Amino acid sequence: MIYTDRRQAGELLAGHLEHLRDRNPLILGLPRGGVPVAFEVAQALRAPLDVIVVRKLGTPGQPELAMGAIGEGGVRVLNPDVLSRGHVSDTELSDEERREHAILTDRAARFRGGKEPLDLRGRTVVIVDDGAATGSTARAACLVARARHAQHVVVAVPVGSPEAVSGLGEVADEVVCPDTPRDFFAVGQFYADFTQTSDEEVVTLLKQSREPAAPVVDREVRIQAGPVELAGHLTLPPAAQAIVLFAHGSGSSRHSPRNHQVARALNGEGLGTLLFDLLTRREETDRAHVFDIPLLAERLSDTTRWLSDVPEIRDLPVGYFGASTGAAAALIAATEPGSPVGAVVSRGGRPDLAMPVLPRVQAPTLLIVGGADLPVLDLNEQALERLTCEKRLEIVPGATHLFEEPGALEEVADLAARWFHDRLRRRTS
Repeated sequence: MIYTDRRQAGELLAGHLEHLRDRNPLILGLPRGGVPVAFEVAQALRAPLDVIVVRKLGTPGQPELAMGAIGEGGVRVLNPDVLSRGHVSDTELSDEERREHAILTDRAARFRGGKEPLDLRGRTVVIVDDGAATGSTARAACLVARARHAQHVVVAVPVGSPEAVSGLGEVADEVVCPDTPRDFFAVGQFYADFTQTSDEEVVTLLKQSREPAAPVVDREVRIQAGPVELAGHLTLPPAAQAIVLFAHGSGSSRHSPRNHQVARALNGEGLGTLLFDLLTRREETDRAHVFDIPLLAERLSDTTRWLSDVPEIRDLPVGYFGASTGAAAALIAATEPGSPVGAVVSRGGRPDLAMPVLPRVQAPTLLIVGGADLPVLDLNEQALERLTCEKRLEIVPGATHLFEEPGALEEVADLAARWFHDRLRRRTS
């Protein structure tokens, strides 16, 4: 097959990687030519993109023979057999490593603009190049990824020699290569346009991958919920896959900074969001209303029915994200006959306030609790026992009730996005 260019090759390669979508992969492009291919894969899978910068350590007198490789973060992988056969001294090894480390550091800083590399620990990583002639660079990248504690390493290339692809299978958990022609001489022969990728293009693609696409809908809305009108904010990213309704906790509102942070993360993953006030301004002044869980659940149900009046979202699968008392309201609303809700996520929630109806909840439910939020953790463990639907309790280590610790709320958003993506997509398939 002849690819038009690297972009088209990436689009087609992405189709062979769909099975990895639910593993929340990280896409790592090999600079420079692998990055345009990796960019298209990352866009298609809605996955983070980074470069994996490696430098092979050439054997003295035989620079084409790798005696090892180095990567960022001080990662060094050596081949003891080559070192032994080549009688490489410690001084020769140190000199080669120093030279290559200077090149590696310079390129990594240039490509990322000084940003830190993505953490590979415990993740599925997909190493992407524009092709594999010998596979030596991808092989080194696999070793470096493993040294950086990646859990599952996949190599993906649009085209490769049979020998290279076979060899990569020795170091990768999975190799995806849709075309392995016998008459392979060079990667470029399989591209109509094989123009060299510039450093500037790599920098631009990495920057573009970090910037979420502008939403197609981003506006304030007025929601008719029974006899009252509620204020809300609706955001839909391009090609939204589902809509998630946020039910805020006691004393909060649609302006909750924590819910906004989670909502932005969900928007970046292709999910629409509706943040709205469960109470009117007058009702908010009455503490009895703030803790009236059945009333809050009714408002959430009314808002869910209101969705059918909005053309952009009336056909989208629906999920609930509830915080604190809002989680109890979400679980009660999910039990209403004919409810369209396909998944529920609770953040630091009080599902115990909905204890009597928990056995009737059918929507898959994820309970997220901070590891240091011990009273709420105990209540969620009790609620988990009462739920009979698909369910899971995720504990964010060290996090308190508001998830204010560094990285805690990001983990909440990541867990929620995966739960919604899997359950809401499965509901419509």
